[in-house]
Amino acid sequence: MWWFLLCILGFIRLYLDGVKVLLYQLFNRSFTLPDLPKQNGKVAIVTGGTRGMGFEISRHLVSLDMHVIIAGNEEEEGLAAVKKIQKLNRGKVEFMYLDLASLTSVRQFVQRYKATGLPLHVLVNNAGVMLVPERRTEDGFELHFGLNYLGHFLLTNLLLDVLRKSGKPGKCSRIVIMSSATHYGGRITLDDLQGRMCYSSHGAYAQSKLALLLFSYHLQDQLWAKGDNVTVNAVDPGMVDTALYDNLCSPAQLAKKPFAKLLFR
Repeated sequence: MWWFLLCILGFIRLYLDGVKVLLYQLFNRSFTLPDLPKQNGKVAIVTGGTRGMGFEISRHLVSLDMHVIIAGNEEEEGLAAVKKIQKLNRGKVEFMYLDLASLTSVRQFVQRYKATGLPLHVLVNNAGVMLVPERRTEDGFELHFGLNYLGHFLLTNLLLDVLRKSGKPGKCSRIVIMSSATHYGGRITLDDLQGRMCYSSHGAYAQSKLALLLFSYHLQDQLWAKGDNVTVNAVDPGMVDTALYDNLCSPAQLAKKPFAKLLFR
């Protein structure tokens, strides 16, 4: 009974957070992108860069003359994204396979990347899943926790040495972690991180986003203490009309349709 109540609370907290964000977006204008300087061939990795926000991030970085590596687990979709961006911009963009739900794949991706000898100036940890039915990663972790958090945690730590070498005083390398306001409703359930006692897709998603935020703060503290030329940035994009919301429950899907065009970014 106790675990059932926790699941219900996770559900309520997530939707209350969503309502708060929608109200904020109703009364506040969207962020206006500033004119950013050309990046002169600097290198960026964008996870989940084949669609949605990840694609737009990749497209814009290429327009700034960055060499962008789109990292994703759908090769056909990734190559299509590369072609689309190349039609819009003359910059350099390529696809590299990465399955964040497999820690082996993360390690293989880093090995392949380091073998290219490229520096790394920006790492955008954008990929994620939201409200998916209960599933496990290749390594046996709950999917939200395994993909959203653990995959990016390992990727970031394995690439830290390249980021450190690429950063310079006054021109730090940058780690950008896609956050979410749902972290306010998240709880790190240390005695049941994988949700085996009572699975809640809402609670699992919020927990993974809270874990990412705590990781951002802790990693930034470590980098500051060592004097490394790397910064960590957590970014909440608000509610954006992407396929991330495809797993909302049926009533929420119906409620979303009229609000999406009006209030979603």
